Amino acid sequence: MTSYLVGLIGSGVGPSLSPALHEREADHHGLRLLYRVIDIARLGLGAEAAGGLVRAAQRLGFTGLNITHPCKQTVIEHLDELSPDAEMLGAVNTVVFDGDRAIGHNTDWTGFAQSFARGLPDAPTHRVVQLGAGGAGAAVAHALLTLGADRVTLVDAEPARAVALAAELVRRFGAGRAGAATPDELPDLLPQADGLVHATPTGMAAHPGLPLPAALLRPELWVADVVYRPLETELLREARALGCRTLDGGGMVVFQAAHAFHLFTGREPDPQRMLSHLTDLITA
Repeated sequence: MTSYLVGLIGSGVGPSLSPALHEREADHHGLRLLYRVIDIARLGLGAEAAGGLVRAAQRLGFTGLNITHPCKQTVIEHLDELSPDAEMLGAVNTVVFDGDRAIGHNTDWTGFAQSFARGLPDAPTHRVVQLGAGGAGAAVAHALLTLGADRVTLVDAEPARAVALAAELVRRFGAGRAGAATPDELPDLLPQADGLVHATPTGMAAHPGLPLPAALLRPELWVADVVYRPLETELLREARALGCRTLDGGGMVVFQAAHAFHLFTGREPDPQRMLSHLTDLITA
């Protein structure tokens, strides 16, 4: 039986469902796949340790790795090659080992695009406000503009990061398609917006809370969150209570995992089956 050893590098990733998602899908293909979590917070390491952990995993015979917050950008300098998507986005969420080469990929943007098209298929996207301009934010903003959003305004706790990402998106998609703003501009931005996308760690089990004041939400706004543990974040709970259309992070994690599974194994996964697995795992 063909066997695979894969893992996840990130901070606070203990509750991740990625191991079970990959292992269950492998079982359906008659594959032996073992998925291990490497939590840098538990190891007392920072994001800069990602490169060393990747090389250690390679020496230990891993097939590949998933990479999550806060390592999606710090890992890049330690890789031998990037896929066109990863190079374009400046963020890596999947590493595949090919002999002595470590190759970075990005399955986040396609994962979000598929999830958004499935969960909010007719949502207006004339003006979208996005919280977060890090690795996940870069992928999500690219997905939104690829899907046809007219303009995405990026808001980040580090304003320079939002400005840099907006400039890159304008270069890629054209003038006026992206802009940057500071958190204190949200009261002016959100009344004019069709939707709000949240792409920061706030709301994760290890980072509870709201990424913005709940009073800024309104029923006409659709709200999408990339966080999936918990599946119902405080942001989504507040938005649903107001009557907003919402999209949780479950679809994104499944679709990006399906793409990563294919990169690891060469097999075509069944995303619908993986969505069912996610529902089972969460309800359990």
